[in-house]
Amino acid sequence: MDITTAFLQTLLFLISISLYFYVFFFHSKSKNSINTPRSHGFKIHPVLGTLPDFLLNRHRFLDWTTSVLAGCPTNTSVFRRPGKVHGVLTANPQVVEHMLKSNFENYPKGPRFRTLLQDFLGSGIFNTDGELWRMQRKTASYEFNTKSLRNFVMETVNFELRTRLIPMLESASRTERVLDVQDVLERFAFDNICKVAFNVDPGCLGGDGTSGAEFMQAFEDAATLSSGRFMYVLPNVYLIKKFLDLGSEKRLRKSISTVHDFADKIIRTRMEERAEKKDEDLLSRFMGNVHDHNSAEFLRDIVISFILAGRDTTSSALSWFFWLLSSRPDVEEKILLELENIRKKNDKLIGDIYNFDELREMHYLQAAISESMRLYPPVPVDTKACKEADVLPDGTFIGKDWFISYVTYSMGRMESIWGKDCCEYKPERWIEDGICKQENAFKFPVFHAGPRMCLGKDMAYIQMKSIAASVLERFGFDVLMEKGKCPEHLLSLTLRMKGGFPVRVKERVV
Repeated sequence: MDITTAFLQTLLFLISISLYFYVFFFHSKSKNSINTPRSHGFKIHPVLGTLPDFLLNRHRFLDWTTSVLAGCPTNTSVFRRPGKVHGVLTANPQVVEHMLKSNFENYPKGPRFRTLLQDFLGSGIFNTDGELWRMQRKTASYEFNTKSLRNFVMETVNFELRTRLIPMLESASRTERVLDVQDVLERFAFDNICKVAFNVDPGCLGGDGTSGAEFMQAFEDAATLSSGRFMYVLPNVYLIKKFLDLGSEKRLRKSISTVHDFADKIIRTRMEERAEKKDEDLLSRFMGNVHDHNSAEFLRDIVISFILAGRDTTSSALSWFFWLLSSRPDVEEKILLELENIRKKNDKLIGDIYNFDELREMHYLQAAISESMRLYPPVPVDTKACKEADVLPDGTFIGKDWFISYVTYSMGRMESIWGKDCCEYKPERWIEDGICKQENAFKFPVFHAGPRMCLGKDMAYIQMKSIAASVLERFGFDVLMEKGKCPEHLLSLTLRMKGGFPVRVKERVV
């Protein structure tokens, strides 16, 4: 490290410390001026703690937010920070429906969200509004409803299961090797989504893993560091670090560069070979349908967004699902019984791959996965901007240019939504007459809701049920973590376990 860099890092550190003490002493003394917004004639809601509260609870943001929102009369709270960062956080389904559907046009992603993720996601579908979003949504909506894409996804998942995941678990069982299940599932999902998105196999789970391992690690770092920009006490501090190319912003720049180089190379090659390729993967489909914007950079942004959705969400959901099952042998037994009944009905042997129709019969397994996502949603917080001042259904005033976030993690823990057993893992709450019911999307917004409802919802369930069924009927996990203690959250753009999910694999005796 040269003297100039060291000096700048020290200076930035001193500025941060000064800001911390300013915030702690000044704002704690002026608590009333911060915590009491002008009523504008509307209902006043509690502010989400003081700024010192926020600083002290950033490491446990989700649990802190949940406790505050649970104590608010309508599960909605106002949030204020320096730099005119004002907003509303909510766990109220009526408010969620208002922002995601009833008054959809007034709650876009907004400039703050787009700016913070621009370097990583560019103009992809998850980071755009207006006509650019509608164009991508229309194309993606058509493609996700094609039988050919569904079949391609099924073939890809089954290939990964047969040739990589199951053999890896068999080997770990024989050698008693400790596996990080979270890492394994992320590698599985990464190989799978790269195949679906690019028709390229990075081989991160099997083989030598050299072709895509660097890309995968860079992608993970880029997602984590980009999401970290939302947690700064002063919203524009990251711009200073970015300008000076220091710390997390320097690591973010390098990670994004690696991701873009990998994706750009594939896109350039595909554009050159365009006439020879079948329209199976998402890249080929967008190249054939997106005529006005199909530059290499735009296609890259589209595909990176789909990799983020396909890799991080399913691996997060399944990691928490397997962790919950480790302490609930009764639920695991019911899943195994359901699988046994389906095998007998369809003349299947353990180890045979389930087809699409058989997966749809797995109602209790789907309920168990849904219940896991209720408590540990892959995307625990989602944020929009308010274009024009509004009054929310619960009476809360929200100003122009404020942000509004619904906290999916908190919603799964609200007695007002799920009853007194809201913190209990109970798959039966999803079952009616033996069928896994579809819950109201504004009460259970794990797949978003309204016009931006996740297009890959059905595909995600198929993938997760394929993996869970194939693994559970052949293996059990001895979890090497403190019993009764929830893993610490690692907040990226998705909800991950800090330190991973270490287990020893046991092959089931049939």
